Amino acid sequence: MGVPLIQQFRMGKYILGKKFSGEKKYPLVLMLEPLFRCNLACAGCGKIDYPKEILDKRLSYEECMTAIDECGAPVVSIAGGEPLIHKEMKQIVDGYIERKKFVYLCTNALLLKKHIDEYTPSPYLTFSIHLDGNKERHDASVCLDGVFDKCINVIKLAREKGFRVTINCTLFQNETADEVAEFMDMAMELGVEGVTISPGYNYERAPKQDVFLKKTESKQLFRDIFKLGIGKKWRFNQSSLYLDFLAGNQTYECTPWGNPTRNVFGWQKPCYLLVGEGYAPTFSALMADTEWENYGTGRNPKCANCMVHCGYEATAVNDTVSHPFKALGIFLKGPKTEGEMAPELPILYDDDAVTAPKLVAENKATKSCGSSKQVA
Repeated sequence: MGVPLIQQFRMGKYILGKKFSGEKKYPLVLMLEPLFRCNLACAGCGKIDYPKEILDKRLSYEECMTAIDECGAPVVSIAGGEPLIHKEMKQIVDGYIERKKFVYLCTNALLLKKHIDEYTPSPYLTFSIHLDGNKERHDASVCLDGVFDKCINVIKLAREKGFRVTINCTLFQNETADEVAEFMDMAMELGVEGVTISPGYNYERAPKQDVFLKKTESKQLFRDIFKLGIGKKWRFNQSSLYLDFLAGNQTYECTPWGNPTRNVFGWQKPCYLLVGEGYAPTFSALMADTEWENYGTGRNPKCANCMVHCGYEATAVNDTVSHPFKALGIFLKGPKTEGEMAPELPILYDDDAVTAPKLVAENKATKSCGSSKQVA
């Protein structure tokens, strides 16, 4: 089991409270991006392609606390950019822990050894280490040799110091089930609490667009992976129903309000993956003014191949609370890896009437991996 019982209990209590109150849309995880600057230039990202004046922006401690006080989510995922570049990060993490929020500090680990003694092990704090597969694949993903080895050493250090540690793994094109299975075996040997695994979404600012999986191949890949994992007791930091969804066995609608994003521009509509949809000044404005019905599989061509946890984990968690015995059965048996897959959602838009925006700006047309300059 990848998520501690106390966190599952608190999350379940929170969801039941929302359901009993009749609230239909509510956040589960605050996605906080307090800065976009990073010390890597990954092929599947593109955040550092913003101009310098944007990369120099930071959310203040006060703004970060206001964000969680506004939305009230029980979990905070702090990403970026690289959050450990932020000079107030220790204060921000402490502020969330004082509010009894479960904090996942997402980091590429290059700065963690330098800063780790600033933090205290806590059931409310998890270091979520970005690691996209084995050494060759991860170093290619982040466009810099040697990063994988540094990650492994930092994971061991954090575990020795008593911290909760998870791995955040994104799967891209040309992955094989055998390769991912070997990676999962390695992660379990490291003793991490769990692995958060997801197919990559073709994030519009990413400098390289041909690395992303399509939906059908994603489902088959996860079926093949889970088949190899039978009997191995892999720990995932995700719900069993979301894993079952990845294997093509659940028909879920996206619930982007479950993981709202607050970044240096404001509250992003509808999620952190779609750019150009606008921002709201407050969380209440985000919830009230976003045309949620225009997003998700079958509702927007931009969302056609998305199966990312930020949109579908909240759906699966809510389904778990509503149907606990179904979730328990899949937890005990694992996702189905054979047979017919669940049907897709119907397409509600007219292909002839909808023109999807360009996925890549002209100045990125020939770009692959950006230049990487490590921040000491």
